[in-house]
Amino acid sequence: MKPILTAEQAVEKIKDGSSLMVGGFMGCGNAFTLIEALLKKGSKDLTLMTSDTAFPEVGVGKLISQSRVKKLYATHIGTNPVSGQKMNSGEMDVTLVPQGTFNERIRAKGAGLGGVLTPTGIGTAVEKGKQKLIINDKEYLLELPLGAEFAFVKAEVCDKYGNCFLPAATKNAEVSMAMAADYVIVEADKIVEPGEMDPDRVTIPGVFISAIVKSEIPAQNLQQK
Repeated sequence: MKPILTAEQAVEKIKDGSSLMVGGFMGCGNAFTLIEALLKKGSKDLTLMTSDTAFPEVGVGKLISQSRVKKLYATHIGTNPVSGQKMNSGEMDVTLVPQGTFNERIRAKGAGLGGVLTPTGIGTAVEKGKQKLIINDKEYLLELPLGAEFAFVKAEVCDKYGNCFLPAATKNAEVSMAMAADYVIVEADKIVEPGEMDPDRVTIPGVFISAIVKSEIPAQNLQQK
């Protein structure tokens, strides 16, 4: 059985300067309850890895707006103007990663790989400082694995062993993130007893989950405020 914690208990381990992955896309699939608990706790100088920074007052965007992030890895930040402002001012160090490369780097970490080879970025600013390899007369960039100390993933259903069900597109990079972080907290809309979930519906096996939190904030907060 995995520990079932309050959101406040679950984020207690996240200290100033910790690295954190947050799943979801444009706020959809963000772990709202955990993010609010982390904001309340006051953790700062975080290294955040997330697909995008949503909107200033939605989900992961709040971590940016409230100046909790020192270093950001993301695939785009255009929907959150605060992210661009902080990047341009130098307040936040931003590394923009092509979306496919971002997901593959996380997957590589979770799978124990030394990196991934991709032609994406050849001839652009993306290749700066990276090792190139030529395979069958074609150039590739070596992209290194990307992992974190902590990860927040959001599930529709989770059993007490930590097995999670994430429907349709809400899977996003959450499966890879669960594999690539040291301590993974799942926020679930519904928590069920072992045996109540169809094994064929398990999206993230419980072996990757460290703790479970019951979601207290519904996904109605997705619109930009």
